[in-house]
Amino acid sequence: MKPAQFAYHRPDSVSEALELLAEIPDAKLLAGGQSLLTLMNLRLARPNAVIDIGGLGELARIFDDTDDLVLGALVTHRRVETDPLVAARTPLLAEAAGHIGHIGIRNRGTIGGSIAHADPAAEIPLATLVLGATYHVESAHTGRRQVAADDMFVSFYTNSLEPHEMITWISVPAIQDGQGWGFIEYTRQHGEYGLAGAGVVLNVNSDGRIASVRAAVLSAADRPLLFLGSEALGEQPSAQLWAHLAHEWSATTTPLSDDVDYSRRLCAIALRAALSAAEQRVTDGYRQADGR
Repeated sequence: MKPAQFAYHRPDSVSEALELLAEIPDAKLLAGGQSLLTLMNLRLARPNAVIDIGGLGELARIFDDTDDLVLGALVTHRRVETDPLVAARTPLLAEAAGHIGHIGIRNRGTIGGSIAHADPAAEIPLATLVLGATYHVESAHTGRRQVAADDMFVSFYTNSLEPHEMITWISVPAIQDGQGWGFIEYTRQHGEYGLAGAGVVLNVNSDGRIASVRAAVLSAADRPLLFLGSEALGEQPSAQLWAHLAHEWSATTTPLSDDVDYSRRLCAIALRAALSAAEQRVTDGYRQADGR
């Protein structure tokens, strides 16, 4: 099918894009186009106008900012997957990006577009959620504000942005000493949407006890689900603890599946594997620091 008729605009700056977004009713931003164009071709989306921001190079940068890595909304998934700075500072994000579709999709799709699209099966929303990212949002009407990842995702393909707002930058806390991470996703075959997936950031004190654990899952509800693991604080990491947490957390999910029990079991397996991977990375980090 072909999309319904629409007006096309290609602004030369962020400010021009924001003015167009504020002035045109029912306009949609076009970045990589991997999600929006498909919906338009199926006529599931019928915007009056498309504002193509793909040429705004100022939003395609990555740089360090003390404890955070800051990524422009137009940084592609492929860049996230392969950039050495991303791999060094936020390796969970790089790992998650490598699971997105096929390389052609990753070359076009953008990190900001994936977050705004708010697909509950998508990797980037999950990764930025579990990492505790902050989204920088701008509007010609209301100026700038920050949205915590915990507050962004509302329901299926629904975010907490106003129609006149645009994500411009994403601040992602870097993995620190004493932290480990894990990302696991299961698909029928590479490139398909995940049947289940989990991301984990684990913080362990020098005495080996858990200081914090933050986990999130995809394809388990109408949005990526976050678990904070307060019941694990002060405990020693163990396979038994991970199995318990994975079972408890997965039991609260509401997957849209013909076999909910199977989806929950797969979710639990992904959680347990991601928790174990995070523990191993913390252990390896302490061993390296001790020179062992």
